Amino acid sequence: MSYKKQIIVSASEDRLEGLILERLAPGANKEKIDQRIWDLFGEDWVVMFTDLSGFSRHVAKFGIIHFLQTISESQRILIPVLEDHEGILLKTEGDSFLVIFRNAKRALEAAIAMQKTVAGYNVDKPEEEKVLLCVGLGYGHMLRIGDQDVFGEEVNAASKLGEDISKKGEILLTEDFRNKVGEVDIQFEEIKDVPAGSNKAYRVKYQ
Repeated sequence: MSYKKQIIVSASEDRLEGLILERLAPGANKEKIDQRIWDLFGEDWVVMFTDLSGFSRHVAKFGIIHFLQTISESQRILIPVLEDHEGILLKTEGDSFLVIFRNAKRALEAAIAMQKTVAGYNVDKPEEEKVLLCVGLGYGHMLRIGDQDVFGEEVNAASKLGEDISKKGEILLTEDFRNKVGEVDIQFEEIKDVPAGSNKAYRVKYQ
């Protein structure tokens, strides 16, 4: 991490922590402080969460070296796809990515390209070495803290879709993301399992 990036992240975190402490003080005007926080950190972003299907089972069966190998391979083949589609990888946690995009159509294209990339990678691979990707997408107003993290209802919804609801090979998205992406030559199928914070959710029907 560069020195400049450390300063930027630290400044954002320090400012947020200071406002949270003000909010905790007796008699604090929480509504006013909340507005200050949103004014400082509120931004509109597309958010993507990814996860690897069946990962915990494979770790239990094949061990920690397999765990590290699969994570390394997923990062090697998928991070270039994100960069090609203007995605900003904020962080990785275990087998999951947290990514933000400015452009919803580019985010959707990235998700499809990622699924196609892992499908090509998996050809002739033994079952335990396949990268089985799940993707969740959301869009909305959220708190962005430097280049480290984002918080908001659409963040939570996209996380639920990508890490809990989505199955291998699936791309799921919130209603707000579907509305933002607009008219595209891709079909969407409404699903019944809707995460909190979204009225509807959809599955992308891609080739």
